[in-house]
Amino acid sequence: MDSLLYARAQMGLSLAFHMIFAAAGVALPLIMVIADALWHRTGDPDYLEFSKRMAKGTAILFAVGAVSGTVLSFELGLLWPSFMGTFGEVIGLPFSLEGFAFFTEAIFLGIYLYGRGKLPPKLHLLSGALVALSGAMSAFFVILVNAIMNDPVGFSMAAGRPVDIDPIAAMFSPPWKHETLHGILACYQATAFVMTGIHALVLLRHPGSPLFRKAFAVTLAIAGVTALAQPFVGHYAAVQVGARQPAKLAAMEAHFETTARAPLLIGGLPDVERGEVDHAIEIPGGLSLLLHGDPDAVVPGLDAVPRDEWPPVTATHLSFQVMVAAGSAMALLALVAAVLAWRRRGVPDQRPFLWAAVLASPLGIVAMEAGWLVTEFGRQPWIVRGAMRTRDAVTPFPHLAAPFWMFTALYVFLGVMVTYLLVRQLRDAPLAVTGGGGPRGGSGSATAGGEPRAIGAAGGEPRAIGAAGGEPRATGAAGGEPRATGAAGGEPRATGAAGGGEPRAVAGGADAP
Repeated sequence: MDSLLYARAQMGLSLAFHMIFAAAGVALPLIMVIADALWHRTGDPDYLEFSKRMAKGTAILFAVGAVSGTVLSFELGLLWPSFMGTFGEVIGLPFSLEGFAFFTEAIFLGIYLYGRGKLPPKLHLLSGALVALSGAMSAFFVILVNAIMNDPVGFSMAAGRPVDIDPIAAMFSPPWKHETLHGILACYQATAFVMTGIHALVLLRHPGSPLFRKAFAVTLAIAGVTALAQPFVGHYAAVQVGARQPAKLAAMEAHFETTARAPLLIGGLPDVERGEVDHAIEIPGGLSLLLHGDPDAVVPGLDAVPRDEWPPVTATHLSFQVMVAAGSAMALLALVAAVLAWRRRGVPDQRPFLWAAVLASPLGIVAMEAGWLVTEFGRQPWIVRGAMRTRDAVTPFPHLAAPFWMFTALYVFLGVMVTYLLVRQLRDAPLAVTGGGGPRGGSGSATAGGEPRAIGAAGGEPRAIGAAGGEPRATGAAGGEPRATGAAGGEPRATGAAGGGEPRAVAGGADAP
């Protein structure tokens, strides 16, 4: 491969990896806060345990996302120096605001993790809400940069450089509304479907687990709402792309000829040389109707674009079809869930539906990654549409194979480590948290009267947390004498014995990752 292909492959690998953790960093804090709010409202310790598990998962994924995001920031400068040197003033403002949002998220995540039991309950909950908000804002500002690259405004080009730059106008380029809405919604959808699948898998093995049943209900609600909303947002985005970026739309639909009553294609394999699509299902007038509300409207094709400015049609079309297929499957599952929930007047927990949720769990990530490929493939051959071609932005450094394989190894290592940590978190999660105890000063008892709780050991078998040898124990000071420690408000709670780092039978206290 030449330098351009290595640079694109390395950037593509880095972004594909980072997007998964960035999406989780946006969505998990929302799930965490919803669970925490439900605990405050109901006093149900299962919701407290669920919130704590989400907080730890957020911390793990935030740390990995910070590493992969740092790598990306270096890659932008090292692999694409002409792009950054030329358009740094144009994209600098949203990147700066993204950094501010990132550090805000990090600060409030630390407060949330370590402030439980030390902050007033409402203030602690507010810190979690700010984690969720700042995570969404971080994604918002990054997507604004992509919108600038797709349809740049707010400056003029003179001698190959931007002049008369209006940073605010540039930041809010025409695609900003549909790109940010579509992208952030995809983060919530992808993460919620993964979490729903995980909880469904546990319920298939332990159908009586109240903790995982409640967690399943929360994540299924988010997955269902986002899956049903996304087709409408996607349609709005496609209409905007057709109006402002006709070459991308033509490549997405493999629409070669400008014509009235343009057909909508389902599937198919484009033959670029012949200008035809094989094995596709055609809906006559469907594309014209979707874009213009008129089945007889004219839709520009690739023949209206100079041949050297065509995007890679096959890659763009197939990525678009994968995204639409995955999104349609998730929307269908959401409709089924809504019908089952209405008929049962409760959470749908039939085994066939749980298996469907497990099988659908990766579809959100598949759709998100495929949608990103559509955005990037469809902009080619430009890195900034109409202003700089991708080949003119790449570094002249010839030896890019070594960093490509080095960063590939790094991402494989990070992927293995984060998978191990998350699986460990899941295996240690209790099937239920017994007893009551509402929020008190930001903490609450996970057990009733200090009773041991059952958590899933390896293989899913419950075991009692206690002293060595599995004997249940109450709390103890050094020397093993039991004692009750006062939580906020003077309520007694059970704490773990001193030393050793064994798990404690307490839901309150510092929630370090």
